[in-house]
Amino acid sequence: MTTATTPLRGRICLVAGATRGAGRAIAVQLGAAGATVYVTGRTTRERLSEVGRATEIIEETAELVTAAGGEGIAVPTDHLEPDQVRALVERIDREQGRLDVLVNDVWGGEHLVTFGKKTWENDLDGGLRMLELGVKTHAITSHLAVPLLIRNPGGLVVEVTDGTAAYNSTHFRENLYYDLTKNAPIRMAFGLAKELEEFGGTAVVVTPGWLRSEQMLAAFGVTEENWRDATERIPDFGVSESPVYVGRAVAALAADPDRHRWTGRSLSSAQLAGEYGFTDADGSRPDAWGFIVASETGKPDVADYR
Repeated sequence: MTTATTPLRGRICLVAGATRGAGRAIAVQLGAAGATVYVTGRTTRERLSEVGRATEIIEETAELVTAAGGEGIAVPTDHLEPDQVRALVERIDREQGRLDVLVNDVWGGEHLVTFGKKTWENDLDGGLRMLELGVKTHAITSHLAVPLLIRNPGGLVVEVTDGTAAYNSTHFRENLYYDLTKNAPIRMAFGLAKELEEFGGTAVVVTPGWLRSEQMLAAFGVTEENWRDATERIPDFGVSESPVYVGRAVAALAADPDRHRWTGRSLSSAQLAGEYGFTDADGSRPDAWGFIVASETGKPDVADYR
């Protein structure tokens, strides 16, 4: 392989929260670009996390990274435990001596989200757990991993969330705890961009659109192979995207020597596809957020947003 096909050869990446969904796809696409990728999560071949899905395990993610052309290294980690995250970073330092890309994708709170209830009607413990899983984990990981990242200029931090800054700033995400959880990474990326400036680092926040994660496909009773069957019941699902799309978005960003022009910004997979020219796994370029916004004032054709 050439540097044109593996532009991240020699780069060391950490994808925190890579067991499934966007995190797994991001790790695999970084591997496809040649990177060495440390992948973390709580579900292993021996232990199940609270998400309760034994079908996706962190060791398998590492194997997929290696099969894609990189080197995948699985490190089971609970990012709510600072000692575990500290040990993870120390291991990367010991084995590689550097960290070039940090992806904060830890979440795993879908099972806690309820809609149609006021804040005071929702389960308080569940709401606070969402904040722990989607905010506290990111804060702990950045606190402990960024010192290694800034050892060399040019480091990249990617926060992963749900919703662009423009959309989330004017739309309530129907559950206060979820709203807070998914807006926090936007501010984290903004703040980290300011702090990384003097070290030559870049921080951004990236959102997929309507993501066909493993859990989403299961909820719709389809697979990635026949996902279009679900559009018969929910036509708007036609604008959904596979996790590969956001994975390619982050990989393209990481490979861009001029990526600092994005620092502090909120980016979507579709926006980055337009910039870098990649497509989703099926060759299309879905723009879910564009479709959602257009739906507020009209009835757009799904085909115009794929």
